[in-house]
Amino acid sequence: MKKVRWGVLGTSNIANNHTVPAMQKAENASLYAVAGRSPEKTEAFLQKFGFEKACLNYEELLEDDQVEAVYISLPNSLHKEWVLKAAARGKHILCEKPLSGNPQDTKEMIEACYKAGVCFMEAFAYLHTPIIKSIKEALDAGCIGKPEYMETTYLIPTPAADNIRVNKETLGGASYDVGCYNTSLVLALLGEMPYSVGAVSEFTAQGIDLLTSAVLKFPDGKRAGMTMGFCSPQEVSRYFIHGSKGTLEAPVPFNSSGRLSYMIHTESGTDTYKFDVPDNYKLEIEQFGRCILEGEDPLVSHAFSMKVARVTEQILEAAGYGTLFA
Repeated sequence: MKKVRWGVLGTSNIANNHTVPAMQKAENASLYAVAGRSPEKTEAFLQKFGFEKACLNYEELLEDDQVEAVYISLPNSLHKEWVLKAAARGKHILCEKPLSGNPQDTKEMIEACYKAGVCFMEAFAYLHTPIIKSIKEALDAGCIGKPEYMETTYLIPTPAADNIRVNKETLGGASYDVGCYNTSLVLALLGEMPYSVGAVSEFTAQGIDLLTSAVLKFPDGKRAGMTMGFCSPQEVSRYFIHGSKGTLEAPVPFNSSGRLSYMIHTESGTDTYKFDVPDNYKLEIEQFGRCILEGEDPLVSHAFSMKVARVTEQILEAAGYGTLFA
C-alpha cells in the first residue's frame, strides 16, 4: 500500500499523546520528519516514534521535497502563518483546531490551499468516530422525534499559568480550546447555522474566557445550550438532545475510544447502543491519507470549518471578548 510521507510541525502534547501514535498505526502513513522549537525535544520525538529525520526548524521541514503532508500542532496563533507557508510549498495540510481566531483568517487559509491545489482539513478527530455517524443517522431517522433542545458540556481543570491555553496572545481561552468541540458537535448534529447567538463569560485578568455559557437559536425552532470552561476539578464531557418523543444521551463524546455507548430514552423505556470505537486519531489520519492518495473528500469540509469559525466568533463577541480587554 502506498503511504503518505508525513512531516510534523510541533512537539505538542496532542502530537505526542495522540496524533503521532495514530500515524504509527495508520496503514497509509509514514513518519518521515519532525520539527520543533527545542532541538532536544525534537530529537526525543525522532527517537520515540521512529521518524527518519529531525529538522532544525519548521522552514527546513517544509523545504524537504520528501515531505508530502504536514500535521500542524503549533499554538493556535501560529496556525495561519504555517498553513500559508506549507501551502506555498505544495504540502497537504492537517491542522489542529481551531484553524484560526476568526472566520476571515480561516477563509484566507482555505483559499490559499485551494489555489495551491493541496488537501487541507481541520483536525476534529472525534468527528471520524462511528458513534457520531450513528447518532446523526438516528436523529435524522426520528429516534427522538423532532429535536428541540441540545445541551453540551465540556469542562477541564484550570491549566497552569504558563500554559498556552490561558494565554491570549496564543489564542487561548475556553471557547477556542474546549469550546470548539461543543460548537462543532452542535453544528454537526443539528445540521444548520443559528440565527441568534448569546453568551456570557467569566474572564481572567489576562483577558481569556475561563468559563463560557452560550445559547444558540436555530431557524426551525431548535435551541442549543453550550457550557465550556477551565474550571472543573476533573474533565467533564457529555451531551443530551431532547426531542418531541424522547431524549438522546451521550456521555464522553470527545476523542474517546474503546467500548462506548449512547442511550435513547422514550416513553417505552431506554435503548442502549454500544460500539467498539477505534482510535479516532487513526481514523482521521487514514481518512486524510485517502484524500491525498485516492481523491476522497475531507470528512471535515471547508464549509464546516467556516461555520465553526463564524459561530465561535459570534459567541466571543456576544460575551464581550475583545472589548472588555481591548
